[in-house]
This record gives sequence, structure tokens and C-alpha cells, in this order.
Amino acid sequence: MSYLKKVALALAANEKKHKTVFNYTIPDLWDHEDVCVDRKINVKDGNVIVNPFQFYKEVITQVILKHGSAKVDYHAPYFLGQPNKLPSSLTDGAWIRHSYAYSMMVRSSASYDHDRSGHLENENLYGLKETGTFVKAIALLPYLKRMGIDVVYMLPISKYSLKDKKGELGSPYGVSNFFKLDEGLKDPMTGDSLSVEDEFKAFVEACHRLDMKVIIDIIPRTNSVNSDLIVEHPEWFYWINHSDLADYKPPLVPTLDNVLPAKAIYLEEVFKSEEVIAHIKKFKPNPKSTHPKKWDACVKAWHEAQGSVEILDLVQDMFGLTIAPAFSDGINDPQPAWSDVTFFRLFLDHPLNSQPFLEKIGHIEPYILFDVAKSSYNPGSIVNEPLWDTLTDIIPYFQRNFGIDGARIDMGHALPDPLITMILDKARELDPNFCFIAEELDVENAKVSMEKGYNMIIGDGFIRLPRVNEGFFNSFVYTSVNMESPLFAVGETHDTPRLAAREGGEKLSKMVTLYSLFIPNTIPFLNSGQEVFERQPMNTGLDCRPDEAYQLSEDDPYYGKLALFDKYAFHMNHKDRFVIPLLLEKASKIRESYIESIVSKEHTYPLGFSAPWDPAAGMGFVKGKKALIAVVNTDFYHHQTHTVKLDSLPSEFFGLNVSCKLVFSSENTPHLNAHVNEHKVLMIHCAPAEVVCFELEIL
Repeated sequence: MSYLKKVALALAANEKKHKTVFNYTIPDLWDHEDVCVDRKINVKDGNVIVNPFQFYKEVITQVILKHGSAKVDYHAPYFLGQPNKLPSSLTDGAWIRHSYAYSMMVRSSASYDHDRSGHLENENLYGLKETGTFVKAIALLPYLKRMGIDVVYMLPISKYSLKDKKGELGSPYGVSNFFKLDEGLKDPMTGDSLSVEDEFKAFVEACHRLDMKVIIDIIPRTNSVNSDLIVEHPEWFYWINHSDLADYKPPLVPTLDNVLPAKAIYLEEVFKSEEVIAHIKKFKPNPKSTHPKKWDACVKAWHEAQGSVEILDLVQDMFGLTIAPAFSDGINDPQPAWSDVTFFRLFLDHPLNSQPFLEKIGHIEPYILFDVAKSSYNPGSIVNEPLWDTLTDIIPYFQRNFGIDGARIDMGHALPDPLITMILDKARELDPNFCFIAEELDVENAKVSMEKGYNMIIGDGFIRLPRVNEGFFNSFVYTSVNMESPLFAVGETHDTPRLAAREGGEKLSKMVTLYSLFIPNTIPFLNSGQEVFERQPMNTGLDCRPDEAYQLSEDDPYYGKLALFDKYAFHMNHKDRFVIPLLLEKASKIRESYIESIVSKEHTYPLGFSAPWDPAAGMGFVKGKKALIAVVNTDFYHHQTHTVKLDSLPSEFFGLNVSCKLVFSSENTPHLNAHVNEHKVLMIHCAPAEVVCFELEIL
């Protein structure tokens, strides 16, 4: 039976028991399809009052279940269930090239202060959850589809540890069990009739019915310091005395520069450092190997506690040992240790590149250092086979049980190549069209990533696209077509500043969001909240300023909070909340109609202007007798008249029988007299940060 129908039936049953829910609001954006429910009141301040049981049920029955066919298995991976929808030129996971991705962190993306109390509650006055759940996230899907989204890229949804957590809720990247879902994503509205796994199955089914694919984030390099795996496999981790944890940090190598890659050429200097030697001597053998009977007693006590005590707390009490936290693989990286996560012990011996230097020091237990953290550069010779088997089974588990369509491998660049190959091969044995995204930010490594079997890289768009005045926006637009791999056209991520908080503010945000649809060889990427001009970052991990976590006014309930760690709801009531969604609805249809040309180097034509320093960028895309001209005025302060040089286009577009029609303007500028003159030039007057598209057609 359809899990979506199961969710709808559970909501219907509980609706009868909860007819007195009178003060439950949703953002009006979530009601994008204007579903028909009783007693719906549009408060006209961004809030709509509904009975939640009825609203979420009707989104499923009135909207989502109307899509699709009874003959299709929507619980299977998308292209296994619907192979006829796979373009013949986009096999082996390459379908991502035609996609538009939305980054969703369910816990935050589907959060809302439903009772308008001024803060998010785990259980509000109706006993309902205000943080995000899979059931509430289903209601967002029609809204995303209207914007042209066809890939939901999900931040981690697995069970994570609350020990040594960051913020109010902890980081979803501190995974404690890869094969269990975060119980916090279970919705109380369905009662006990469905599990969190059932509700995720319903979510994936809803995506597939709406022709949306699901990509998840997996983290095979790190695990929570309080992992469930400690119980059975303490030898898979690195151990230090609990008393050494207080001053545990990445050691300094005074003879080397900051943030150097952990390559073999630097290791001789690394192991000359007194701090490094003192650091690696802190590591101890795992407690099971030294005290097996005592370890059995510890595990027995943990089982008997039935979840009332953490395994690591018991180990600390009984052995005085703890798991060593992970830290950056960059030598002399100023980042502190990552208190909530650790590295897996991928090899049972020390890195081969380091062994000559370690022999001079004496016996050293398994340790965490830059060389171990970057095992892609510094592998050992004895593979920890049971661990590798576990790590390579993560994606197949999600494929078999939930029908996911792709994955991003977190820190994949640090993993040994044979392990990456195993991960990719196992997934593609189940689904030949499974898509893999490399967490590769350096575009110089694009070709290597493709050779490893990835379908695309993340790239550095979030660094370059916001830096318009420095010329980096234009460099990204004009160089992407020649990249060895497709990459994300991404202005912000869950780790970076928000576009609306950078120079140019909301004009920059709208401009980058819209023009990202027309950058060749890229996949547009929308970060959750970006579409409503969210200013507060989800995390301060990359490219952030000292005050980045304080972009909201002090009276805002989310002032100083970060969605990756705290209770947080995006500002869906922004006064201009409909601007970007409505523009994306139009622009994404234009992209879709020219998608074959946008992803093809042979059909892409970079456009010039009157001078290299003109604040503008432009691309032409040819499709038969039509050509799309996509131009952006990159001056977000002033109107500009731009001379768009079209002479790179095929000559047939300059005859007398060629029409020129405006098909899109982000600022509703009419461009009434725009035409291509005898000099193969299009003269246009643009508003600040305007994105404009014309279509030439040979009549």
C-alpha cells in the first residue's frame, strides 16, 4: 500500500479526535496550491490558520496523489520505477545535469511557530511539534515544484548523538547510527500507527510522484564520538584518557605554513614537531583489547540501562578513556577540534607515508593526526574490512528501504580511492542510474572526480558568485562551460553566509538566484530559506565574517542562533516572500525549454559587451531556429544601458527574418524597443541587478 495513503489515513483518523485545534498557523507559502479545507483563515500577515490534520491530509489527497499512475512503484528509486523518463544521453547518474536542486534540512526547513507563541516548541499547546518533520516537509513539495525544483537534496537525516552537542539540538552531522533515522523527524500527528521510517517512505513517494528525485548526505569519514558502533567495535575508534580531553587540540608544526595539505612531502617536518609527538603519545589502546571481561560488563550495563545512559559515559566512568575528537586534515589549520565527531579507523596499521618517522619515536597506538585524517593521501596497508563493509552498506540500505536516487559523500576527498570505488559500485549494482555528488570545492579537481565515478562536484560557486564587484561572478559564469565536470550554481549553502546578508543584500540574492538558472554546465542550487531572503546563516563554517551569526535584530527570536544546531524557523513571513518563488516559476520553465542547449558546450555562446569592465554578463543558447539570450546587469545600485554583442551566435540569427522577443524580466522592465541592429548588437536598458531574457527566432 502507498505510504502516502497511510499517512493520509492516519491524519484523517486523528483529525476526528482533534477538532478543537483553533490556533495552528502555517506560512501562506506552504499553501501554494490553496488546498480546500474547512475553517481556513488567511490572516494576511503571512499566516494561514488551519486544522493541521486536515491541511496536511488534503495536501496529500488533493494535490500529490493526483499525480502519477497506479502502475508505477514510487517507492523504488525514480528511474527504476519509471525507466521511460530517463533521457538516453543521461545514463549512469548523469540525469543530474538537467536538474534544479533544493537543499532541505527537514528539522529547520519544515519548522514554524505554529501557535505564534514567539518560540519553537517540541510540543505546543496542542501536543504538536513545531520543529520540522517528514510529514510537514511533504507539504512543502508542491511549493518547491512550482519553483522548478526537481531534486530535494537532504542534509543528514540519520540518528545523531546529543552528547557534547552543539547548540540547542545538536548537529545532524554527528551521526551515531547510519542505519536509523532521526526520531525527531517523526510527526505526532500520525500517532503510533506509523514509524519515522514509514513517514520518510511517504516523503520519498511524494517526491517521486511529483517527478522530484531525492539525494541524501552521507558521512562515511566521521561518526559521533558517542556512536552506537562503539558497543560492538571499540577497535574502530581512537582512544585517549578522558583527562586529556580538556586540552586536546590539533598540534602545531612551527616550521610549516598554515593550512597545508597533509601530503607526504610535509610529514618529515610534521613528526619533528614536539607538539605532534606529545599529541600522538596521548593515544591509548581500545578498552576491549586490554580489559575484555571489564568491557563485557560495561556493554552489559549499557544494555540493561535501556537508553537511560550513554555508552561513552559508561566507558569514561569504568576505564577513564574517551573517544578522541576529529579535526581538520589541513596542517596548522586554526580550526579547533570538532568536539562532537571523530574519525573512523579505516586502516589497522599506521599510514605508510608516516611509518618511517614513527619508527624513530617508538610504539604508538592508533592516533588521529593530519595524515590519518587525509587517508586519500596517506593510506595504510591493512584495510579494516568489517568497517569498510559497514560504510559501503549505508547507501544500499537507503536504496532498498526508501528508494533514494543519489548521495553526496561528505569529506569524500579525504577517503582512500578504493573505498570510494566500493561505495559507488555497491550503489550502482542496485541502481545503475544512482547519482553521486563529490564534496569537491576545488574546480581544478573536477576531472579527477569524474574519473572516480562521480557525476558532478559542488565547486566554488558559493565563493565566486556573491563576489560581483571583484569580478568573480563573471569568472564563474564564463568559465563554467569549460569545466571538466558539471558543478552547482550555488550562491549560498548551509555552511556559508546568506546572499541577502552580503554586499548588495536582497538585490544580490535575487540576481544570483535567478541568473543561476542560465549558467552553462551547472546545476542551479537553492539553499532552504534563500527564496525568502533569509539573512541568518545556518552555520558559520565557510567564508564567514566575525559577526556572521548575528545578522538578525536583537529582538528576533532567532538572534544568534544557527539552524544547523539550534531550534530555528526560516523567516517565511518576509514582506517580499512571493517575489523569488513567482519569478523562479517563470524562469525555470524557460530553463527547462532550453535545457539541452544549456548543458551542451556546442550550443552555448558567451556574449560580450561594449567593454570588459561593463557590469554585465550574458550567455546565448541556441536550439534549432531559436536562441535564448540571458543577460544580467551586475550593478545592483544603478540602472545601466548595456550593449550586448551577439556576434558569437550563428550568422543565420542576423537576417531580416529574425524576431526578437522579451520572454523574462526580473524587474518587469518592458524593453519595448529592444532589437538586434545591423552591427549584431542588442541595446537594453536594465534596472539594478536585473536578469532579462530575450528569444531570437528565425521566422
